[in-house]
Amino acid sequence: MAGTTAKTGNGGIEILSPAGSYDILKTAINAGADAVYAGGSCFGARAFAQNFTEKELLEAIDYVHLHGKKLYLTVNTLVKEREMENVFRYLLPFYKQGLDAVIVQDLGVMDMIRQRFPDLPIHASTQMTVTHSLMAGYLEELGVVRIVPARELSLTEIRKIADRTNLEIECFVHGALCYCYSGQCLLSSMIGGRSGNRGQCAQPCRLPWAIKGSSDNSQKEGRKTNGKSGDYLSLKDLCTIDLIPELIEAGITSFKIEGRMKQASYVKTVVEMYRKYVDLYLEQKVSGTEKQFLVSKNDRDILQSAYQRRGYTDGYYRRHNGKEMLSLARPDARETLKKADACDERELQEKINGKLILSEGKSAKLYLSVEGEYGRIETVSEGALVQKALKQPISEERLERQLRKTGGTPFAFEELSIEMDGDVFLPIQGVNELRRAALERLENEIVGTYRRDQKITEQTEERRESSAVSGEEESSSKQSDDNSKERVPIYVSVETEEQLKCAARISFVERIYVEDTLYLGASNEKKEELKTEICQAQTAGKEVFFAMARIFRSEAEHIYRQSLKMLCSIADGMLIRNMESLRILRGEGYEGIIIADSSAYQWNRRSQYFWKTSGADGFVAPLELNVSELEELDRSRMELPVYGYAPVMVSAGCVRRHTSGCTKKSGWLSMSDRYQKEFAVKNECLYCYNVIYNTAPTLLADQGEEIKKLRPSALIFAFSRESSRQMSRILEWFSEVTEGQKDPGTWEGDFTRGHFKRGVK
Repeated sequence: MAGTTAKTGNGGIEILSPAGSYDILKTAINAGADAVYAGGSCFGARAFAQNFTEKELLEAIDYVHLHGKKLYLTVNTLVKEREMENVFRYLLPFYKQGLDAVIVQDLGVMDMIRQRFPDLPIHASTQMTVTHSLMAGYLEELGVVRIVPARELSLTEIRKIADRTNLEIECFVHGALCYCYSGQCLLSSMIGGRSGNRGQCAQPCRLPWAIKGSSDNSQKEGRKTNGKSGDYLSLKDLCTIDLIPELIEAGITSFKIEGRMKQASYVKTVVEMYRKYVDLYLEQKVSGTEKQFLVSKNDRDILQSAYQRRGYTDGYYRRHNGKEMLSLARPDARETLKKADACDERELQEKINGKLILSEGKSAKLYLSVEGEYGRIETVSEGALVQKALKQPISEERLERQLRKTGGTPFAFEELSIEMDGDVFLPIQGVNELRRAALERLENEIVGTYRRDQKITEQTEERRESSAVSGEEESSSKQSDDNSKERVPIYVSVETEEQLKCAARISFVERIYVEDTLYLGASNEKKEELKTEICQAQTAGKEVFFAMARIFRSEAEHIYRQSLKMLCSIADGMLIRNMESLRILRGEGYEGIIIADSSAYQWNRRSQYFWKTSGADGFVAPLELNVSELEELDRSRMELPVYGYAPVMVSAGCVRRHTSGCTKKSGWLSMSDRYQKEFAVKNECLYCYNVIYNTAPTLLADQGEEIKKLRPSALIFAFSRESSRQMSRILEWFSEVTEGQKDPGTWEGDFTRGHFKRGVK
């Protein structure tokens, strides 16, 4: 039984509830949830939730199984190399107990689970940012059974994934929404040191921001923002109760409710409402009356009053973005905080059948049977010796009355028969002891069907894979030692034509990463000019790579199906930001060099191995690891960013559209926080997303000794809004510092070390 995925009645639609504590878990099950998702003491995306102890989780696994339900464990954070073995040891007791599935973000963790827990179902977390069937299909090939796609996908996009794969699809239907694509946010980490990728998001998007205007043609057209402060990054909560028919018909098999930090009253109300209306629609569908589906106003009001913060939206299912999704007004704390109702303490009991047989001179026997998701289970228990009645024989009525005293247990008798051979007697104490023993045996039989007793080898393929990476690095390290006096190659990334021209002129720049939107978004005439400039750079001995879309959705697929061969014919290689881009490149037969950007989150050797075997030739160092954590990785193919305004958020929401109106032209805005720190915002219209950049550039170019220890394969200078003059000045400064002509302290302007020194918890 262990290792199977969730199966539900009601047409296979699962109501999946959050469970922030053991008591709330019981409340969710009582309210009608088919499954719950919960976090343990570590590796979960809600580090500040109450979460479960190991003992509580083990008990919870048994509890849900006794009632034919499921429990999924969240291990949906990025994991450092030094933590990988801890993940295995953390999961082991839950695996043996019969854990139904694990929700994973880190591709290295996913790979470890595949190898060391081969029969443990894997659910790809929304933190993986699955946005297309290209990645979904690949995950299915690797053994993933369920995906939680990015919350920004439309019903049409979800339907395509459902049609093209056999995956279970789990989608959020109610609760809080992030402004950015899940897993693509470093804002909390960069400005506050609390990483959303480690479950510690400080929710800076809920704070007021001021939009200060644009610096492109839209400003000339009179489309200026007013500079007023507002909650421009704060979305209303999700409520899709009215969309249930559309969600089901789109192929969604699990309705996920957000709220592991919410109260029991919220969980109870929301689960009950979605249970009621999912069942209603499925019943209507069977009867052919599904067009009559309607949510009553009273029920909707009850649902939306369970937790009132900023109002409600039906999310991205019907739209790409929109101002109507924003909650621009600050919520009243009195409205947000509702009375904390007590957890539902009703004891949920499963219906069982029983048969008691009493024969003089033989042990009393109690036969029990039960049917559930685990199948049919039958047990027989023996008790005390049945005696001949010397005075008054024991009556069937009294026996039945005693046997039905099952309060405090997971069971209640539905049918109970008693067979007595003549006038016999059994002490009440004996009856009670037999009942307790029989029910305990039945319970153990049920939970036992979920237990995994296979011997787990602590080192299987991991040793082979790790040694492969280690061997590669060892060889590379020896080479690096032999060539320690050689200069580390310098690469630059550019977003404008002026920056491209500047990079082509600088002699020590060996590779240029060019945003593909610069070329793809240009007119035919401009494309020819850019192509000529790229050729000139290549003639000057420089490699030119195109940097592909940060988010790969239907827009990107359409563009690449038309233009990919052209891009590949021009460039020497490609920089990818997601697995979808890698899959389309290799799927189209591209054999050139592919580098995975920092958003690929290669935090550990297993994730490195995964990307390498999937077709990536190198990677850009993750931005949240410190220097000692980077040292633990294979650095032979690691490019280290040493300058640039880090992209701290990629969002489907458009700041320009929500403030000054959509111009359908890519451009820049400036946004400031409470401390008047300015953040550049680029609306990338070709792919229809926003990129928010950090308030200050990361500067590591002067960290010569640390860089020497790391021995990266290259150093990257990332330019975004800088003018060609600023770009030249920065690269000239670096060159002079490297040659000893300038002191590193001569840097002018603000800067940050990012996480190079401190890292994240």
